[in-house]
Amino acid sequence: MTRLAILLCLAALPALAQPTYPGGRPIECYCTATDGGRFELGERTCLTVGGRSFMALCDMSLNVPIWRDTGQPCVTG
Repeated sequence: MTRLAILLCLAALPALAQPTYPGGRPIECYCTATDGGRFELGERTCLTVGGRSFMALCDMSLNVPIWRDTGQPCVTG
């Protein structure tokens, strides 16, 4: 049973690795805001699209960085 647990843990390690090009250079994944700003995966910002402002989260969908509407209003201050 212990061997099976260790084997499963080791088999999952490649899934945790950062994706790289064949030369070993990491693939950079980021979202681009309407003003051209770059945001890392997991970052949140206020976006204005089509006259509508909303809090958005930079996320991945089908291996493509996308903005997800969090359903929260933009923080002003």
